[in-house]
Amino acid sequence: MKKYVYFIILSLSLFSCDDFIVHNERGVQNLDNYFSTSEECQTFVNDLYKRLLLHYDWYQLIAPQLTNETATDDAWMGNTGQDPSQLQPAAHYVITPNRMGYLKSIYATRYENISACNIAISRISNSKILESQKNLNLGEALFIRAYNYYDLVNNFGGVPLILDILSSNDMNKVRATKEEVYKQIEDDLILAIQKFKLLSKDPEKGRVNKWACYALLARVFLFQEKWDKAYVYADTVITKGGFQLESNFLNIWNVNNHNGVESIFELQTSSASDKQLGNQMCTFAGARGEKKENFPSNNSDDVMDGWGWCTPTSDLENCYLSEGDVIRRRATITKYGEAAYGDETLNPTHIFDLEQNKSGRIIRKYYIPVATRRILVDKRFNAPLNVPILRLAEMYLIRAEAAYHLNKFDLAMDDVDFIRARVNLPPKKGTVTGVNILRTIWKERRMELAFEGLRLFDIRRQIDPQTNKPVIASLFGQTGSFVVYNTQLSTDKYETTNKKELQDKGINFDIAKHLVWPIPQSEIDRSNGRIIQNPNY
Repeated sequence: MKKYVYFIILSLSLFSCDDFIVHNERGVQNLDNYFSTSEECQTFVNDLYKRLLLHYDWYQLIAPQLTNETATDDAWMGNTGQDPSQLQPAAHYVITPNRMGYLKSIYATRYENISACNIAISRISNSKILESQKNLNLGEALFIRAYNYYDLVNNFGGVPLILDILSSNDMNKVRATKEEVYKQIEDDLILAIQKFKLLSKDPEKGRVNKWACYALLARVFLFQEKWDKAYVYADTVITKGGFQLESNFLNIWNVNNHNGVESIFELQTSSASDKQLGNQMCTFAGARGEKKENFPSNNSDDVMDGWGWCTPTSDLENCYLSEGDVIRRRATITKYGEAAYGDETLNPTHIFDLEQNKSGRIIRKYYIPVATRRILVDKRFNAPLNVPILRLAEMYLIRAEAAYHLNKFDLAMDDVDFIRARVNLPPKKGTVTGVNILRTIWKERRMELAFEGLRLFDIRRQIDPQTNKPVIASLFGQTGSFVVYNTQLSTDKYETTNKKELQDKGINFDIAKHLVWPIPQSEIDRSNGRIIQNPNY
């Protein structure tokens, strides 16, 4: 039954024909007779969760998200043993509408997901199920649609707003403005909050609830520089949501700590051998070239052997080192030959193939501990590592940044120091003033939230007080600090010796076009030219 529903979604997506709609099928379910029971409504909405990030295979959303990481100062493409053509357009800023690599799929996949959300919102609204379940499912679908548009607007700018079930005759939609897309995101989240408030209690852990809506609204308002609203919504989550920081930073990304005390919302995974519900980020970015003899046990079950894409830069590591931030550094980055943090006994010298790793580093947040590897039937499809989407620490940093712009400097630094205290770093309140407070907040965001899908969006939106231009322009381009560091200053023993990925990553950045990605040319063609390309592509 679930597979058939999935086919319905594909048939009604923006990128399909409407032939399926006009055929009457017997003995099967379609949009006229589905959503008639609570089980059907719940099954359909459950599928929306999977579509939100993990989807049905790695290339649809996981690969684009990690490609975005490689377009920042935090990550290289990394794998120097295989064809990099799918990551290179974004990572090295040579992207064109006809050469987008993995980023091409995110546009179509997000609209496929939005199409599914539109079906859920339309049909569940008219379903005769209990009002309590109707409110729950509608709140969930509204949040998921909002998140899909949040991802689209931050990748591409203004995009077509599709809010109804469409046939192929309705596909020629023009782009809405960025402001209009953000307004729809806000409207969906506010309506979702209203639905959740009608429930007698919050949904079970792992499902969307009103706090996830408040938290995403806080982020959305921050990105739009609506400082007062960003402050209020982040503060609401902090003071009323009942969340608390994990005492151990490492526990945020922990296979044994799903939906922990800090988690506002995270994508769910499972190690169930009869399902493919694992986190494939662990494979996509996992260390390439692990061998059983590299482990004390000499056991092949201990080997994960990932694909080696998206490896941390020494520039990111230097950010942690400059603050003496041992905990977050080791919980975010593992260097070649260094014990995997938290897994020192079973993996005391994490060794992988340096010939195929640009930086000699891997992302610790995506690491699967050896004990867990041993029990997995399939390490790629069953890796039980949940994906944090929204967590409390980000709310403190949103409140801090908003407070700075509202001239509440002491409150801003209180929030920064609260985050720093968790990882045993000294307070900074009183030691920084003026615009350096803002820079301190941004630096904390980088160290706290690395590889959680925010760095690219942050450096595009953050305005450098010195240049009055986006921070990304000071990092990349001919004179960008990241480019200069790698081409002239770095002495890193891994990055400077493995030049199969060029050291000048980011030198081609052009502020006139690279603050958003191009719309895939195929989508412009499909719209018969009604969708207008982003400037200078």
